[in-house]
Amino acid sequence: MPLNIVLIEPEIPNNTGNIGRLALGSGCNLHLVKPFGFKIDDTRLKRAGLDYWQHLSVTYYESVDEFFSKQGHNNMVFLSSHGTQNHWNIPFEDNLFLIFGKESVGLPKSITETHTDKLFKIPLYSNHVRSLNLANAVGIVVYEGLKHL
Repeated sequence: MPLNIVLIEPEIPNNTGNIGRLALGSGCNLHLVKPFGFKIDDTRLKRAGLDYWQHLSVTYYESVDEFFSKQGHNNMVFLSSHGTQNHWNIPFEDNLFLIFGKESVGLPKSITETHTDKLFKIPLYSNHVRSLNLANAVGIVVYEGLKHL
């Protein structure tokens, strides 16, 4: 029943560490797409992921192109503040890939424009908030998915 969490070019080691811990705790697989905004042995990543990292199912990709080359045949949804559908409407299924962009700018425009029918957002109820913290967003979507599965 695992879901797949994909981080495209994550920039903040603490977020990636927390998402790694979330992936392990929720039974998800983690996919990390380079370039990263940190070194994978960064102490902040290790601190956030604690000593769980070695138990995590994590796959690394050198680029977005490599990720799509290897995983593009799988069912995917894309999370973005530019999505037109709410995350509650994601058609969750086993082995679904949940694609998240980097903290500063989200997913590349080339991805959001190519996958408009699979672009989802977490609704925000304040005009003063542009987006949620990446680790929080991943947690919201993953546990919504687990509820459906």
